Amino acid sequence: MAKRASAAARRTVTAVLALAPPTLLYQVGWLTVPELSTDQLRAWVHQPLTTGFISMLGYAGAWALWVLLMAAVTDHAHRYLAARLRWRLTLHLPGPLQALAAALLGTTAVTTAAALPAAAHDHTAADADPPPADRATPTRDASAQPPPADPSSPRQGPTTASTTAFTAPPPPTESARHASLPVLHRASAHPATHARGEKVRVVAGENLWDLAAEHLGDATRWREIFALNRGHRQANGYALTNPHIIHVGWKLTLPAQQAAPAPVPPRPKLPTADNSDPAAPETGTTPSAPSTPYTSPAQKRSTTHTPAPSAPAETTGATTSTTHPERPLTQPYDGTGIVLPARGWISLGLAAAIAAVAMLLRLQRRRHARLTITTTASTAPHPAPVPPSLAHADAIGRRHLGLTSNDQQPAHRTVQAPIGVDGNGTEVSLFRIPGSGLALRGEGAVSAARAILAAVLTTGAADTASVRPVVVTTAGLLAQLLPADRPMVGLDPDGTAYDGERLIVLADTDAAIAHAEEEMTSRRRLLDTFDTTTLADVNDRSDHAESPPPYVLLIESATRYAGRVQAIAVHRSALGLHPIVLGLHGLPTVEITRDGTTRSDRPHPLHRVSTLSAGDLAAVLAMLTDAQARPEPGVEFDDPAAATPTAPTVEPCPVPPENPTALVHLRVLGPVTVTTAAGPVTTGMRSGSYTVLAVLAAHPAGRTLYQLAADLHPDVDPASAVKRVRTDITTARRVLRTASGHEEPMFIVFDPASGRYHLDPQTVTVDLWHMLTAINHATTSDNDDEALAALRRATDLYAGDFAEGHDHPWAVDYGTSYRHQILTVYARIAEFLEPDYPDRAVAALERATDLDPVNEELYQRIMRIHGRQQRPDAVRRTLRRLEERLADLVDAEPSQATRRVAERQFAPAASRAGRAS
Repeated sequence: MAKRASAAARRTVTAVLALAPPTLLYQVGWLTVPELSTDQLRAWVHQPLTTGFISMLGYAGAWALWVLLMAAVTDHAHRYLAARLRWRLTLHLPGPLQALAAALLGTTAVTTAAALPAAAHDHTAADADPPPADRATPTRDASAQPPPADPSSPRQGPTTASTTAFTAPPPPTESARHASLPVLHRASAHPATHARGEKVRVVAGENLWDLAAEHLGDATRWREIFALNRGHRQANGYALTNPHIIHVGWKLTLPAQQAAPAPVPPRPKLPTADNSDPAAPETGTTPSAPSTPYTSPAQKRSTTHTPAPSAPAETTGATTSTTHPERPLTQPYDGTGIVLPARGWISLGLAAAIAAVAMLLRLQRRRHARLTITTTASTAPHPAPVPPSLAHADAIGRRHLGLTSNDQQPAHRTVQAPIGVDGNGTEVSLFRIPGSGLALRGEGAVSAARAILAAVLTTGAADTASVRPVVVTTAGLLAQLLPADRPMVGLDPDGTAYDGERLIVLADTDAAIAHAEEEMTSRRRLLDTFDTTTLADVNDRSDHAESPPPYVLLIESATRYAGRVQAIAVHRSALGLHPIVLGLHGLPTVEITRDGTTRSDRPHPLHRVSTLSAGDLAAVLAMLTDAQARPEPGVEFDDPAAATPTAPTVEPCPVPPENPTALVHLRVLGPVTVTTAAGPVTTGMRSGSYTVLAVLAAHPAGRTLYQLAADLHPDVDPASAVKRVRTDITTARRVLRTASGHEEPMFIVFDPASGRYHLDPQTVTVDLWHMLTAINHATTSDNDDEALAALRRATDLYAGDFAEGHDHPWAVDYGTSYRHQILTVYARIAEFLEPDYPDRAVAALERATDLDPVNEELYQRIMRIHGRQQRPDAVRRTLRRLEERLADLVDAEPSQATRRVAERQFAPAASRAGRAS
């Protein structure tokens, strides 16, 4: 009753405010426009602030306020009638008027509420119900609210806990329905089966769209819920009369779960588009199609638009995801760091350091890759050197470093030992935090210690060993940081050293502190020798060879050692000694929550600290173990004992056959280009459209919308990434239709049966597919001339690294796979040419070394040919070139096997010189 009185009072006040101003203004004579003479205007210029001028301002202001009030009342009346009568007309006030009208109505409502009796507000927040639909306070036009486009976007509903009215989605337009098809079955992969008459209770944050998606498996069936419950009075006295407003606590009857979803009619003007294609263009975005539409093979095979069941997991090389077309993605990037699957979070700087280690590991794999054609050529990528849990960190870190697809040196440098971020999101280095050290406590202390260990050890991974930081810890603490069921990854058999003593593991805390004290004494003696005050001053000098790196002492708290740790911490800045203690101690203490956020009793720059799980730390240590340069035995390419290729193997992936009648020729080996019969496509194509085409070229079987979004935009919100990909696909189709002069083809086909997009091989041909087809033909041919011709055709098609110039992180392992396959082609060509044309064979191999300058087998083959031709100087030049390239890229040296190959080529020349003397 009080609510109805409140609504009536508001309407009365609004009517008075609407009718009173014209009446009063007319009574005082302000409805007439005053006449101003020339003399009056001159007088006003000399003295503007007169009583009459102020009255004129009041006159104008009063009318302006009244016009705004009437506009707001008219808009509210339209919304009310539209909801009650289901009008389709939508009125939109200009932007400035919307803001002013909202403020004016808000002021009116507050004034009215303050004037009502206190008895009207006796209800508590928990029991209070909002006004029914016909008495609700005006809200944003529900007809302008689109249904949610992605589960990651916020649900429509209240923003405060006390609000109990929720806006349900309006009946979507045809274009909105098609644009939102991917999310219709995402809310519940296995919805519960409901019989007609079963009720469900409305909870905070729900609307009819959500209820239909969760309980019926189809969000578009919200209309059935509304029709079934319309007009039924609920326990709070109100009934469902407006689909845009439901109340918390209502019990709504559900229709039968087996009911078929509402049919989706085809869109007019677009007969060529599959109605279930999430990226199909809206009505009017493309020219009208001919009367006989073009039908792709996938569209011929599928005549229904039901959602596809979950497909088996598909390994992409960097991540493992399912091919379900409606699978939402978890946003891994929050602007300052990466959220890891194992409930961890690492800063962007630590992600970049992990990416740098992965880069070195890729280079090491390329060094030892065997060049034998033993399997069918494939579009699949080489396996990524990082585990799936760190795949997003590697991808985003690569982008932050500016790494190219060829894994050259990083274009950007990161801070040393990045352990977290400050309040502004800026990276914080362990070596730059103020104070005498750092003590960690709280739920996230152990996880933070793991991240600190990883940050220190990955720092300078691509630099020389002399400048890389050193960590000293105890065996007990390291066992606590690593998984319990795994050995201490990367440690030497005696358990005392890791990667050139960069991680020194001692028996207990006493031994670790004693080691730090010895280091402190040694560094203090070095400062005295050069008469300097800090270690940085010593490292800046060029008249000595010793440059001690940063030194980190990572131990657990122990009261008996507090004084000794304090003595070390005093010299932190001068000597580069950085104590990190788990637990309460005399050092500056930071309390770390489970998600890495910090609390401190004094100002501290760390706002959030990176955290790692035990498994992720073990993965980082394993990557460091394999990536670091060290003397290696290596393998000779023709050694019978090493006949099995050591290069990472890839799964065969069939490619479509060549189609000389295709309308579009796509090149992805080198810069991505598109050509039609009219010439290259140079205008209209978005950069993202080119990358979508490149991804689909590498996946002839297709990719889902969410897989494309994860590939191309790993550091973007999934909902925004999906929108970008949809726009890129639509743009590519439109541009290709215009460039080819054919309005019927789709070029990028959506297959509803699998939920994947793929290039239509009837209309698109790809150089990558042609190259792999040529390699397969050469492998299976029994005719040497025919095989050699096919291999040369493959080399002609390889114009550069895959998707060169785009340098997306997803393309790295694909480019490595295609580069390795073309290296095998050059090696096979050299085998064909060497008996009759040894110089041509060497030229082919040297061309291969330009494509991959670190593969040692190429140099072994070149030196072997020079040796047979009795060219020892050429052998030396080849070995020296390999040494220079390895030193520039990975700070490594040729393996012992490569040096043995070179030495054997000198032996015949030496024996001949002895016989001649």
